Amino acid sequence: MNTLSRRDLALLVALTLAWGLTWPVMKMGVRELPPLFFRALSVGGGLAVLALYARLTGVPLRLRREDWSDLVVLAIPNVVIWQMAVIVALTLLPAGRGAILGYTMPLWAALLGALLYGEHPSLRQWLGIVAAIGAAGLLLSSEMATLAGHPAGTLLMLGAAVSWGYGTHQARRRGTHLPALTAIVWMFALALVALVAASAVFESGRWRLPHGAEWATVAYSMLVSMAFCHVIWLRLARRLPAAASGLSMMMIPVVGVFSSRWLLGERPRWQDHAALVLIVMSLATALLPARRAGPAMPDPELPPGEP
Repeated sequence: MNTLSRRDLALLVALTLAWGLTWPVMKMGVRELPPLFFRALSVGGGLAVLALYARLTGVPLRLRREDWSDLVVLAIPNVVIWQMAVIVALTLLPAGRGAILGYTMPLWAALLGALLYGEHPSLRQWLGIVAAIGAAGLLLSSEMATLAGHPAGTLLMLGAAVSWGYGTHQARRRGTHLPALTAIVWMFALALVALVAASAVFESGRWRLPHGAEWATVAYSMLVSMAFCHVIWLRLARRLPAAASGLSMMMIPVVGVFSSRWLLGERPRWQDHAALVLIVMSLATALLPARRAGPAMPDPELPPGEP
């Protein structure tokens, strides 16, 4: 389908805003709560809602034995590593800066495609690579130059983006025959196991129930970021024109930066603004369709690296 109805367009705008707002909400959630524990609560609650939705809509959740290998290979880079690395990095970084770094993914996807799969980036893709390198370099140099900076957080977020970039190649090469909702539910289940295990090892002495406003951040992550956004994405995935999905993804870090300024009082430096422009340029080269053929994209029914 090449066009969107007004309702679909409204849902796409809501999806973009909701995933962009997730960045400052996550930052608020990890101010006091242990990060892996906070994310385990969020994923666990969202998983329960998605499993209930699958049951109510008649989507089967049972897996065949042969489905597990592809599911695990897809889940580890796209969900497990991404979820764990992003939430820990946000304890060290401003939320807006984290959103920019997370969306350097096209750089790593292109480089990994050339190194691992013999792909040859086009001139347009090389321009995107240069833009993403410039953005990452600006932010990393800014952290290194500041005594209070946290280059470890920058490197961890870049590691999450590398994992996502690798995961896009796996999604293209190991597409599963499972219904998309089934795959998402089980990938979140694997992420939940990893989050609980890691939190038990590193944070068990700090476990406690959220209180006050912390419940709001957990509820938003459960019900909006995990449940609502995935249900809407599944509705739109095969209806979205390439330009619409690309523009939506490009706007998520923009919303992340400006909503972090509004909700958290973050004051981006000039490096952040310059890097944001470069990241939007990089995403445009990777996601917006070319004149003759669109770029190679991961399975459109899998979520686009949601925070």
